[in-house]
Amino acid sequence: MINVSDTAKQKVQNLMKEDGFNPNTDFIRVGVKSGGCSGLSYDLKFDKDQKENDKVFESNGVKIIVDTKSFLYLIGTTLEYSGGLNGTGFVFKNPNANRTCGCGESFSL
Repeated sequence: MINVSDTAKQKVQNLMKEDGFNPNTDFIRVGVKSGGCSGLSYDLKFDKDQKENDKVFESNGVKIIVDTKSFLYLIGTTLEYSGGLNGTGFVFKNPNANRTCGCGESFSL
């Protein structure tokens, strides 16, 4: 399961509306891909379609889709949104990551 914080929920819903997605019916697709300074990086985008092997969750009113491969890396992760002095954007709090880079966009196990 992937959790969504209150601040991330608000930002996700606003961005979905701005991009023409409906937060009540459409999804956030969260994934993991090769790359980044720590070996793996997070991939986050909006999606209207669920694929056959996708895992579907709902957290804090946000619908989330994760492909089967990425799910193994993301179990227990919390999606947060930071608007502080160190930068603005979505942050993944992943309990499975052994190492993360300084920007928080990549990790390794």
